[in-house]
Amino acid sequence: MKDNYTIRPERPEDHRAVENLVRESFWNVYRPGCSEHYVIHVLRDDPAFIKELDLVMEKDGRLIGQNMFMRTVIEADDGREIPVLTMGPIGILPELKRQGYGKAILDYSLEKAAGLGFGAVLFEGNIAFYGKSGFDYARKFGIRYHDMPEDADQSFFLCRELIPGYLDGVTGVYQTPQGYYVDDADVEAFDREFPPKTKLKLPGQIFG
Repeated sequence: MKDNYTIRPERPEDHRAVENLVRESFWNVYRPGCSEHYVIHVLRDDPAFIKELDLVMEKDGRLIGQNMFMRTVIEADDGREIPVLTMGPIGILPELKRQGYGKAILDYSLEKAAGLGFGAVLFEGNIAFYGKSGFDYARKFGIRYHDMPEDADQSFFLCRELIPGYLDGVTGVYQTPQGYYVDDADVEAFDREFPPKTKLKLPGQIFG
């Protein structure tokens, strides 16, 4: 990867281009089609959305990647609510994946989040990729994913402290912000605003 890219805050005039980028990045990856482009469309108006951490990556005059963060909490076993971040969707254009751009915008955005004083980031992801940027299994921090049995496989659920020791003495349940839950019919209606793409059922998809 050459360092000929810039990372900057997303601007209102970028919105549709970013939604299209996210759609291209996630299409047929986790399910036939995708919902992530509608999720980001909805989250921008959510009170938990963090404008300062809504970032895009440009190369040769076009948008090639993006990342964004939301405020959420861990409901600690001792009754406290611990403020944390969650992240994503984070996307890179399909033809530029696995070339280091995803890690570049991820590391930049995590550094920016730490600079703003946020303590930890928890989200669902693949340890093989995110482990390279300092993430570990959330269970190692004593944090559980909501609505899952204790013995369920939670290896998809990752955590990284931005302030060392921020989660010391904390055990509890992480809550996904409600804004991430979108209605399939709303996704379908929104998707019709974009150029048609073929939905495919592929091996490795998590959702039917």
